[in-house]
Amino acid sequence: MASKLQTVIRLRPVDLARGHGLSTQAVRNYEEAGVLPAAERTPHGYRTYTPLHARALDAFLALVPGHGHRTASAIMRAVNEGAADEAFRLIDESHAQLLDDRRTLRAVENALRDLEPTAAAPATPTATAESFIGPLADQLGIRPATLRAWEKAGLVRPRRDPLTGYRVYDGAAVRDARLTRQLRRGGYPLEQIAPLLAQVRAAGGPEPLEAALLTWRERLSARGRALLSGAAELDAYLQARTRG
Repeated sequence: MASKLQTVIRLRPVDLARGHGLSTQAVRNYEEAGVLPAAERTPHGYRTYTPLHARALDAFLALVPGHGHRTASAIMRAVNEGAADEAFRLIDESHAQLLDDRRTLRAVENALRDLEPTAAAPATPTATAESFIGPLADQLGIRPATLRAWEKAGLVRPRRDPLTGYRVYDGAAVRDARLTRQLRRGGYPLEQIAPLLAQVRAAGGPEPLEAALLTWRERLSARGRALLSGAAELDAYLQARTRG
């Protein structure tokens, strides 16, 4: 985008906006937020931009898909304030988050491999498979209240001890709790997890979850590609700033 504007020495806000499919108000907002360097002003107070601003806007719009609007804005502010190391730290954090999400995906896939084909059939409780709400919550790194919320949403189905009334999680309930925890870490809302687990129980296998995981994997790949594209545009902007 910026290459089309390189022959123009001074750009009006409308020029910058049209060249990027934005409104002039959006361009002004980005400048005020520090995403763009401060514009020069004419004697009458009108903003004027340069090809460097076009480069900055290119970089920001390329960063958003991979980093999100808030982090992309913080990266651009850091660069424009001369704090490149802070910008690189933010970029590293996004890559680290993506790596963590990939590890979570692998963990979910490994959990699915352990599902038995007869998952729909009631599990036979054993002394080693059963767990109470406190110990299970500790194992999953969540609060007991979260397990109760998952139960209310139909994700986990513990039985009640007839004598004490305590919740008892057998092998199937523990499995469902672990899968729910992994999917929640992957960004899935409860309303999407509930029908997936219900289908797994009804179908006796993990096929519905496998389809969801394929979508998840594709989303992670798209994010990784977006991080690369954003890095390329940001590098072009950094070089343009160096050339002055």
